[in-house]
Amino acid sequence: MKRPARVRALFALAVIAVSVFVAVTVPVRLGLDLRGGTQIVLETRSTETLKADAEATDRTLEVLRGRIDALGVAEPTLVRSGDQRIIVELPGVQDPRKAADVLGRTAQLSVHPVKGPGTGDATKLPQGERVLPDESGERLHLGKAALSGQDVKSAESRFDPQSGAGWHVTVDFEDGKGWARLTGEAACHPAGDPQRRVAIVLDNKIISSPQVDPSVACGAGITGGSTQITGSFTSDEAKELALLVHGGALPVPVETVEQRTVGPTLGAEAIRASAWAAVVGTALTALFVLVVYRLMGLLAIVALLCYGLISYAGLAALGATLTLPGLAGFVLAIGMAVDANVLVFERAREEYAARNRPSGRSALTAGFKGAFSAIADSNVTTLIAAALLFVLASGPVKGFGVTLGIGVLASMISALVITRVLAEFAVARHWVHRRPKVTGLASVGRVRTYLAHRDPQLMRRPLRWLAVSAVVLAVAAAGIVVRGLNFGVEFTGGRLIEYSTEQTVDPDRARAALADAGFPQAVVQSSGDNGLTVRTEELSNEEAVKVAETVAEVGGGAEKVRDELIGPSLGDELRRNALLALGLALVAQLLYLAVRFRWMFGAGAVAALAHDVVILTGIFAWLGKPVDGVFLAALLTVIGYSVNDSVVVFDRIRELWRKDAKAPLAQVTNQAILQTVPRTVNTGIGVIFILAALALLGGDSLTDFALALLIGMLVGTYSSVLTASPLAIELNARTGNGKRPRGAATPRKPTPRRERTTTEV
Repeated sequence: MKRPARVRALFALAVIAVSVFVAVTVPVRLGLDLRGGTQIVLETRSTETLKADAEATDRTLEVLRGRIDALGVAEPTLVRSGDQRIIVELPGVQDPRKAADVLGRTAQLSVHPVKGPGTGDATKLPQGERVLPDESGERLHLGKAALSGQDVKSAESRFDPQSGAGWHVTVDFEDGKGWARLTGEAACHPAGDPQRRVAIVLDNKIISSPQVDPSVACGAGITGGSTQITGSFTSDEAKELALLVHGGALPVPVETVEQRTVGPTLGAEAIRASAWAAVVGTALTALFVLVVYRLMGLLAIVALLCYGLISYAGLAALGATLTLPGLAGFVLAIGMAVDANVLVFERAREEYAARNRPSGRSALTAGFKGAFSAIADSNVTTLIAAALLFVLASGPVKGFGVTLGIGVLASMISALVITRVLAEFAVARHWVHRRPKVTGLASVGRVRTYLAHRDPQLMRRPLRWLAVSAVVLAVAAAGIVVRGLNFGVEFTGGRLIEYSTEQTVDPDRARAALADAGFPQAVVQSSGDNGLTVRTEELSNEEAVKVAETVAEVGGGAEKVRDELIGPSLGDELRRNALLALGLALVAQLLYLAVRFRWMFGAGAVAALAHDVVILTGIFAWLGKPVDGVFLAALLTVIGYSVNDSVVVFDRIRELWRKDAKAPLAQVTNQAILQTVPRTVNTGIGVIFILAALALLGGDSLTDFALALLIGMLVGTYSSVLTASPLAIELNARTGNGKRPRGAATPRKPTPRRERTTTEV
C-alpha cells in the first residue's frame, strides 16, 4: 500500500474510532418538538432608568433561573440569545400558562406604611407615595416603600390548619430592624385605624395589608424580621407567591415574543415516523446503489453507514439540539452522500470505457481525481446555504442548518476517504482483477448507451428551453399574485394551536363555534384524521383556554399537541430574515460561481435559482400550503441541490473546453450535459427514494417539507440543465465573449507517451 493510501486508511480509522467513542459516550440532545415540552422566548425591555442591554439581560436570566428551579422542572435550559432575548426550554411542561405567568412577572415587591384612606387626589401625592385598593377594594394611601424585594432573605409557603389561616407565605427579612421600625410606627395608632396597617405590594398590587397585632407595643415593633402573608390562598397560589417573593424582582421588564408547546405524543410519533422514513428510504437507496454499481455499490453502502455514524457523533460533539426539521435534514443528507459516490463511480465508468482500461484500480483513481472538483464545488454551495440558515434563522430552522452542515461534511469524508479506502482495497484483490464486471465499473450503463446512440442536440436551439422556463415561471408567479401566500405564524405573528379531537370535526363547524365564543377571525383547518389547527391573532393564555374548551366541546374532547405563540415584532423579524437569507444565498452563489468559473455561468446559475424559488413558492401558493420556517428550510435546500447540478455541468464544460478551446460553447455544453445525465438520473432516483419515504412515512409534520423538496428537486434538475446552461450560452453569444471558463488552460500539443506494461497486485 502506497503512502497516500496508508494515510487515508489511518485517517478513516481514526474518524470512525472517534465517532464510535462520541456516539457511545455523548447523547444527542433532543429538541422539544421530539421530546415534548414548552419553549418560551422572552425579550427584555428598557425602562426610564435602566437600559435592556446584555448585562441587564444576564441579571434577568439569573433571576429567571431561580424561579424555574423553584418550579421543579427537570433539566430546564435557559440561554441568552443576542443582547435582549432569553430562550427558556421546559421539557415536560404541557401547560405554559403557569410558567409564562411566573417568568413574565417583574415581581417588584415592596412594603409600605399606610398613611390613611385613599380619598385625596392621587396625582398630587409626593414622589414615592401612591393610592392602591387593598384586598377588599378599599383604597389606601401608601407612604414611601420602607422595604423592598432586595431585603427579603427567604419566602416559603406553609399550611396551618390549626389557626385557620390555611395556606400562607412566611417571609424572612435580611435585617429585622427595618421590619421592627415599620411595625413599631404602625403600632402607635389605635386598633382599627388604617394607619395601623402595613401594606405588602407586588407588581403595583396590594397582596396583603394586615393590621399590627394589638400586643405589639408602640415603637417596639415586631422583632425577628419575619411576617406572614395571608389571604385565602390555594396551594398553587401560595407556592407561586413564595416563588416570586423569594426569587426577587427582574432588573428590567420582559415580554413573551415566542411560545411553543409540543405534546410528547407528537414528539414520539415524529421520532417513530422519521426513523421509519430513514430505514425505508436508506434501504431502498442502498438496494438501488447495489444493483447499479455491484461491488462498488456494496462498499458505498458501508461508507453510508459510516456517514450516519459520523453525522450523529458530530451532532453529539457540538452539543447541537436535534429538532424535527433537523432530523429530516439528517435523513436528507444521505441523498447528498449518495450523490458524491455516484459522481465518482460514473467518472470511473467513463474512464474505463474511454481508455479501455484493463484495470479497475486505474479507472477508480481517475474517477476520484475527475470528480473531486465537482464534489468540492457542489458541497461548498450547500454549506453556504446551511451557514445562512444557521446565521439568519432561529429555532428549528437553525437546527436544520446545523444538521445539514454536519451532514455535508460527513458525506465528503464518507465519499472521498472511506469509500476510496474500501474501493482501492477491493480492486487490488486478484479475484476482483480477474472479474472486472463484478466491480460495476466495467459496464457503461443503459442511460449512457442510449445517449451515445441517439446523440440528441439539446443545445441546438437554447431559446426554446428558455421560453418553456418563462411560461412555467409566469404560471407560478400568477399563483403568488392571484392566491397570495399563506404565511405561517412564524412570519405573521399570532398563535397556532393544534388539537387532537376524539371525533372527526368539520372545520366549518369548529369555525362557527369559535366565532360564537368571541374569536371570529380564527382560521381553522383539518390536520390528519382527527386533528384541528386553530390560527388566530395573538391570544393570552386565558383566551387560549377558552379556545381549547370550545374545540373540546365540538370534538367530544380534545388534547393539545402543539401550541405556538409568535409576537408581531418577532414575526416581522423572521420575515425580514427569510428574505435576507434568500437574497444573500443568490448573491453568494453568484460570487462563488463567478470566481470558480466565469460571470456568465454564475449569472445562469443564479437565474436558475431564482427560477426555482419562484416556481416552488408559486406551486405552494396554488396549493394553499403554508409558507413557514420549515418551507424556508426546504427552499434553501432546493437552492443547494439546484446549484449542485449546475456545478456538475459547468465543471464538465470547463474540463471539455480545456481540451478543445476552439469548440463553440453550445457544442461543448451539449456534450457536457449528455456526459453528466447518468449521474443526474442515478442521483435523482436515490434522492427520490429518501424524499418519498419522508412524504409517505414521515407523518403530517414532514409531508409539506418532503413535498417542497420533491417539487424543488424536479424543478431544480430541469433548471440547472435546461435553464442555466442555455442562458449561459445566450449571454456568451450576445456579449461576444468567446473566452474559456476560468481554469481552462490553452491546450497544448499532446506529448507522445511510451506504452508500458504494469502488473496490478
